[in-house]
Amino acid sequence: MKVAWTRGALQDLTDIGRFVAGDDPSAARRLTARLKTRATRASRFPYAGRVVPEFGREDIREFVEGNYRIVYRVLKRHIHILTVFEGHRQMPLERAESV
Repeated sequence: MKVAWTRGALQDLTDIGRFVAGDDPSAARRLTARLKTRATRASRFPYAGRVVPEFGREDIREFVEGNYRIVYRVLKRHIHILTVFEGHRQMPLERAESV
């Protein structure tokens, strides 16, 4: 399965990187690389992620990487990364409107 990032999810990743880079640029690079790697791993076993409680749909799942939730939609041949955000924050539901 392939991984496709939505524009919003890419912006989330950029925002996370910029925020962390304010304190430690090398940590920011490591973190964003780790989040991308986790998303790629999700494509190998897409149904291994848990169903996102805010949606309760079998095709909307997530993996947790550190303090971050990576939310994605499972399609036939690929997964769409919908959003990446800190787990202590509320799910940005506007990302799901395009689902």
